Amino acid sequence: MNILVINAGSSSLKYQLFDMETKEIKAKGLCERIGIDGKFTYKPQVEGKETISAADVPMPTHSEAIQAVLSALVDEKNGVLKSMKEIDAVGHRVLHGGQKFSESVLINDAVIEAIKECIPLGPLHNPANLMGIEACAEVMPGVPQVAVFDTAFHQSMPKSSYVYAIPYEYYEKYGVRRYGFHGTSHRYVSAQAIELLGGKAEGTRVITCHLGNGSSMAAVKDGKCFDTSMGLTPLEGVPMGTRSGSMDPAIVEFIANKEGISVSETLTMLNKKSGVLGVSGVSSDFRDLDAAAAEGNERAQLALDIFAYSVKKYIGSYTAALGGVDAVVFTAGLGENSAEMRAKIVEGLEYLGIEIDAEKNAKRGTVDITGANSKVKVFVIPTNEELVIAMDTQEIVSAL
Repeated sequence: MNILVINAGSSSLKYQLFDMETKEIKAKGLCERIGIDGKFTYKPQVEGKETISAADVPMPTHSEAIQAVLSALVDEKNGVLKSMKEIDAVGHRVLHGGQKFSESVLINDAVIEAIKECIPLGPLHNPANLMGIEACAEVMPGVPQVAVFDTAFHQSMPKSSYVYAIPYEYYEKYGVRRYGFHGTSHRYVSAQAIELLGGKAEGTRVITCHLGNGSSMAAVKDGKCFDTSMGLTPLEGVPMGTRSGSMDPAIVEFIANKEGISVSETLTMLNKKSGVLGVSGVSSDFRDLDAAAAEGNERAQLALDIFAYSVKKYIGSYTAALGGVDAVVFTAGLGENSAEMRAKIVEGLEYLGIEIDAEKNAKRGTVDITGANSKVKVFVIPTNEELVIAMDTQEIVSAL
C-alpha cells in the first residue's frame, strides 16, 4: 500500500510518500509560496532518481500544488510510481480536533464540518489543513483520506489536567480548556520508550520532551497522556523559539496599555517576537544562540538558561503528577540534536534519580543515554510524525 502524507500550511505543503510494506519513504518534498511565486522541491528516495527543485512554479492554489506533487511522483524519468492509481490513500495532519476527535478518522463531509467548527481554536492551521484536504479531493477523487489530529493523543487527560480555573461556563460555552499539541510526536516517542522499557504500557510513567522551535512536554501514564504543557493554543508551556510560553496573564493588559496597542497585537508579539528570540535579541534558532553565547553574549546565554530551567521544572512537576517516572525522552530538532541542552536540563535532577552518561549523550539517533547510577531511563528518540500518520491511515483504510 502506498500512502501519501500531507501537511498543508497556508502557503506551503509538505509531503511524503510511504511504501507501507517496508515503512520506507519513496519520495518527499515541499511546495512553498503557494499563491505567490511558487517553489517546488521533490526528493525521490530511490537510487538513480534525481532531486527536482524549481522556482516560479505556477501554484495559485493548493490544488495546483497537489497536482505538481502527483506529476513528479509519476514522472517518466524521476517518478517513483507508474500512475496515480498506485496511491491508495492520503493521510493529513490536522492541527486542532477540539473535543470532537480522540483518534484519527476517515474524512467525510461530517468530519470536514467538524474541522471547520474547530477553526476558532486553530485559526491559522485548520483552514490550511482543510485546503489540503479539499485539494486532494479535487485532484484525486475517490481516493480515501484520513485526518490525524495533533490534539487527539491528549484527549485522554483527566479533567483536573485540562480544565482552567476560570468560570466554568467558558469551558461549557466555548470549549476553553487545555488541548495540547504535538500529540502525534508525543504518542510516537512515548510508545517507543515503552517498548524500550519492556513493551507493557500498564504501570509505566514516561515524560516526553518535544523540544524545538515549538516545544511541549507531556506526562504519559500507562501509555496515555495524563498532562501536557501547551494549552488552548500552542502559546502556553515552556518558552519556545518565538513564543513566550506560560506567564502572568495580566502582562497582556499591562503591555497593551503601556504601548498603546490592542490585545490582538500583544498576542502577536507573544507568539512571534517572544521566547528565546525576545530574550536574546539574536535569533529564534538555538544554534545561533549557542554561537552567540560562546562569544560572550549574556542575553543569548540567559535565553538558553531560561529555556533549560523551564523544561527542568516541567520534568519535576510531571514526576510529582505521575507519582514517579520510569523514563524521560528527548525528541524533535533541539531534543534530538543538542547534547549540551540535554545535559543542561538534566543537571541537578540527580535527586529524582535522573542522570545521563556524557559519552552516550554525544551520540545521534535512538540512544539510551542513561547514566550508570541513574534510577530513571533517559532516551533520545527521533520523532516520526509522518510515519504515525501513514500507519493510522493504513489501519483505517484497510478496514474499509
